[in-house]
Amino acid sequence: MKKKLWLSLLLMLTLSLFLVACGGGDEGANTDADEETNTSDEGSTDSSDGGDNPDFLSFLTGGTSGTYYPLGGAIAKIISDETGIQTDALSSNASADNIIALKDGEAELAFTQTDVAAYAVEGINAFEGEPVDNVLALGALYPETVQIVTTDKSGIESVEDLAGKKVSVGAPGSGTYVNAEQILEVHGMTMDDIDAQNLDFGESAGGIKDGNIDAAFITAGTPTGAVEELQATAGVYVLPIEQDKADELIEKYPYYAVDTISEGTYGLEEDINTVAVYAMVVVKDDLSEGVVYDITKALYENADAIAHAKAEYISLDNALEGIGFELHPGAKKYFEEAGLEVE
Repeated sequence: MKKKLWLSLLLMLTLSLFLVACGGGDEGANTDADEETNTSDEGSTDSSDGGDNPDFLSFLTGGTSGTYYPLGGAIAKIISDETGIQTDALSSNASADNIIALKDGEAELAFTQTDVAAYAVEGINAFEGEPVDNVLALGALYPETVQIVTTDKSGIESVEDLAGKKVSVGAPGSGTYVNAEQILEVHGMTMDDIDAQNLDFGESAGGIKDGNIDAAFITAGTPTGAVEELQATAGVYVLPIEQDKADELIEKYPYYAVDTISEGTYGLEEDINTVAVYAMVVVKDDLSEGVVYDITKALYENADAIAHAKAEYISLDNALEGIGFELHPGAKKYFEEAGLEVE
């Protein structure tokens, strides 16, 4: 009888110890899980402002035969290498189409011109009645110079001398056309004061060469191939824009910046003062502050590693040139830390 009683007590004791062990095991498991959860949170890929880092970015550039596409490829590589976010440069129809694509969520980054971006934000010119409200500025890169090209034998020496002349101004609604309108405006003129011709750059150079037109507005990085081709058969002259007119233009249209075409370009015998809009990078506004900060830092601190002639212009000195609309908070943070005065 005693033996059976002892066996019963031993069985109950064993069962009690087993239940306590199980309870302790559950508590330990919960603690481990909590620690694992905390560790996972600490090691997440969230950006510094709480937004998720994307795995991929699409960067819209321009046509494969232009400047934007190869430069964009080099910049995309810098972004990929420095931020760890795979960034792919894609060919496109450039400025205006790039902004529309960003607006529609088809990409996250794009090249455009400062003036075209301003038109998009304001809903004017090519964006009449359809303002874009989800695209912000990252930074400016290099000047796209407004060149009013003629020959040294044309007798045309100033913008005012264009009155009554056959002048190519680009396609209606194009960036070059609007540049021509605005420059004529600050000189007290309109399109009605000239015999406007709607030609592209190659046609413009050919028209001047053949004597079919007298001058042409060409907005592009210098030296421009079409103008160099003209130089091969004629003495090229580029009309200056005087400082007071440049100041008036920039005050009214802040996406312009002063620029100089250096002596020797196209065989010019002196520096020519003019104005420029800037090629720039724009971004979707829903990219996080941390991601755009990292992209901006990568671009402006590694410009010397970009294998393209225009890389020499990419610097903090030019980063805010001609930008007349809102910077992305991530870009603004980087520029302020770099010592730039950001409005």
